[in-house]
Amino acid sequence: MVAVWDTGATYTFAMNRIMNNRRSVGVDWIGFVVAALLSIAAPVRAQSPQSYAFGPDSQAQEGVPKGTVTKHVLPPGVFYPGTPHNYAVYVPAQYDASKPTAFMVFLDGSGYLGDGIRIPVVFDNLIAKHELPPMIGIFVDPGVLTALSESAQSRYERIFEYDSLSDRFSRFLLEELIPAVAKDYNLSKSPDDHGIAGTSTGAVGAFMAAWNRPDQFHRVLSFIGTYVAMKGADELPALVRKTEPKPIRIFMQDGTGDHIVPAEAYGTSFAGSWPINNWVMYQALEYSGYDARLEMGSEAHNMKQGGAIMPDALRWLWRGYPAPVVVHEPPQMKQEGWDPRMKVYSTVWADKPWEQVGESYGEAASPTGDDLGDLFFADVKADQIYKADAEGKVSVYKEKPGGAKILREGPGSVLFVYLAERRQIVAYGPGGDMRVVARGVDLSDMAITAKSEIYFLDPVKKSIGLVDASGKVRVVYAGGEIAAPSGVALSGDQAMLVVSDAQSRFSWSFQIAKDGSLQYGEPFYRLQAPEAGWMSGVRGVAEDSTGLVYFATPMGIQVCEANGRMAEVLNSPEIGGVSSFVFAGKNLDWMVVTQNGKVFRRPVKVTGVAAGIGVKLPKPPL
Repeated sequence: MVAVWDTGATYTFAMNRIMNNRRSVGVDWIGFVVAALLSIAAPVRAQSPQSYAFGPDSQAQEGVPKGTVTKHVLPPGVFYPGTPHNYAVYVPAQYDASKPTAFMVFLDGSGYLGDGIRIPVVFDNLIAKHELPPMIGIFVDPGVLTALSESAQSRYERIFEYDSLSDRFSRFLLEELIPAVAKDYNLSKSPDDHGIAGTSTGAVGAFMAAWNRPDQFHRVLSFIGTYVAMKGADELPALVRKTEPKPIRIFMQDGTGDHIVPAEAYGTSFAGSWPINNWVMYQALEYSGYDARLEMGSEAHNMKQGGAIMPDALRWLWRGYPAPVVVHEPPQMKQEGWDPRMKVYSTVWADKPWEQVGESYGEAASPTGDDLGDLFFADVKADQIYKADAEGKVSVYKEKPGGAKILREGPGSVLFVYLAERRQIVAYGPGGDMRVVARGVDLSDMAITAKSEIYFLDPVKKSIGLVDASGKVRVVYAGGEIAAPSGVALSGDQAMLVVSDAQSRFSWSFQIAKDGSLQYGEPFYRLQAPEAGWMSGVRGVAEDSTGLVYFATPMGIQVCEANGRMAEVLNSPEIGGVSSFVFAGKNLDWMVVTQNGKVFRRPVKVTGVAAGIGVKLPKPPL
């Protein structure tokens, strides 16, 4: 039985019932809350308690060509040292070695092969009916590091592999498991031909494989997903809301009895509520415009419903194939009541992606733009300064200037350059003439004021220096709490200085005193830190004309409101982080970043602030 409710009236009724009954003895009110919440938004479907039975597509059918399943062992590799993995491969009867073949990866693979789910049978039937493309199935079990003696315990890797936000498991799949299968079969390289499925903690592993590598996986099945506070998966809904959408389609399933029993109506686990967290995850996906579906049944933490609906889940996941899975702006953007505040698509367009400027360079770094719309950047390894015009045509601006490393545009189309080999800051005028501004300095970034004064970061002393208009150098922050100063930018009104820290998740805000010194520094901006490692890796920083601050990070471009809250994460041009960020173009309405030796640009709906021009910033939301 499937029920769909009117959203507004049901919400009011449900919330009144919740508040009236929440203290009543004997009321399973957490289940009631879940049911009420699930009732307020189509297309979520809440199913009445029932016995989930296999349909004909999960039964072996006479006359249907049968695929084959072979079992294998993947030797220990780099990502899980000393740990072998058992896996199996399903090959459909229709497999044609001359054609690249779609595939799906199933975590906890033995369970999907078993009689409780029956993926090989389902694949046979749906492929024969042309409801799935001919598809290879890869069924991998989590690894076990075998103990060295009978008296010792083995190390079970399942939680470490699946319940993590890092890219370790996705790299294991892409660099070890899938290549092993590809030795024997012609696997498609298109991400639209790749799906991945997981159950419980495996659902987190499946989602994160696609999240970390959307260039490889576009289709996800999530059953009874453990999006709760165990090893960080409870943070995913907020991250999904903040991050620019990725080309991922996801089918989700859970039950209102998942880790819920009469004696513990609030949930049986320290980590939270499975049905509520699945619902919150689904809400985040819908908020961001993903192609998502949640089927909420009545079962506990098992695959009774998941096994029964598997054919429908696969049909939905692969519907429209071979049409690609693409990103769309949320339809609610065009509806009354849309709140544009700190929405990704208030900053960028879904259909205007990054485009590369020029070719690949040894080490592209430090882009900056002038008021004519030209873009300058350095190739640090080649000691070259390049210039790109508004059309993206690149030419050499200065050859072998002496270790060009940091470039910043100043007032009057003056290009300031830090020459690392000479330990000098020099300035090139509009005609290309050069003068030395400062000597004997070490710096990792700099910002130019309207008076052509220079704030710079000294990575050796971990301090902040100031070069005044006469060329005099002085220290304005002697170091301390900023462990690895890495990027610096002025606010649009030139009243504040923002300094990023490559070690901490916090970046700093200083007020600029009348004499140019810095005062009242605070770790003001809280950024999302990478799951792996202890360094935040934050690099360049820039501020737009409304006071929003943009940080170049390993997770992409993180955008903070003027109040210090991180609210957006814009995707990098390629997998991995960006190393620098700037606004450029004649109207300063292009974002420019460097990544992997390349320069990329993208048109945006916001604007930067021109060098030498202060703007009045609006009061931030509080």
